[in-house]
Amino acid sequence: MLKLTLAICASYFLTAIPISSAQEETKVGLELVLLADATGSIDDAEILFQRQGYAKAITDPAVIDAITISAYEKIAVTYVEWGDADSQHIVVDWQIIDGAESARKFAEDLLKPARLAFGYNAIGSALMFGKNLIESNNIWGLRRVIDISADSANNWSGPSIPYAREEVVNANITINGLAVLCRHCSGRPNNYDLEEAFKTQIIGGNGAFVITADSANTFAAAVRRKLILEIADTSPTGAQKVE
Repeated sequence: MLKLTLAICASYFLTAIPISSAQEETKVGLELVLLADATGSIDDAEILFQRQGYAKAITDPAVIDAITISAYEKIAVTYVEWGDADSQHIVVDWQIIDGAESARKFAEDLLKPARLAFGYNAIGSALMFGKNLIESNNIWGLRRVIDISADSANNWSGPSIPYAREEVVNANITINGLAVLCRHCSGRPNNYDLEEAFKTQIIGGNGAFVITADSANTFAAAVRRKLILEIADTSPTGAQKVE
């Protein structure tokens, strides 16, 4: 009788109490949201070019090395394309990258989906979307970063950039930037300094920085340098131009 009672109690607790390991957050050294420009100035060929640049960068041996020596020896990454205030599309949902194999999977998944984001620039909306992705996942990151690329600093709809930047930074999330200047993959604004606009209007938080690329040949190199800096938590001084 006692054995039967113990068995019933054990069965009850196994059913009623959730397994803690299933509820625990995954811990990583970095949670990274890659927000890629997919506005009207970017055509489909340029969308593919950008994705290929990120795929090449994330699988670069130097990036893999940076990941494997970082805190927890892994990072969490998601890739989002953004357009207007109602157009943010998750191309690759959160994935844990802890070495070459998982990096290759992320790169492969990045090249598969069709483009869904369009419209005029809504940088504020993109930043808020990235903030929500970080705050709603089941991942704990030692550092949290939103990395936004754009070929202009315009904001035609949705929350203002100052509002969104303040909200993101107050949530202890850093905003880094990739100022895309190369004409083959985006258009350079003619009436203002895009790098300076990134520095003064968009990036923010601990160690925030902007990297620029001014040709198609340097795009992947710029992304690679940016990823290494973010993973290693080594922030350069001022804007960095990749030659």
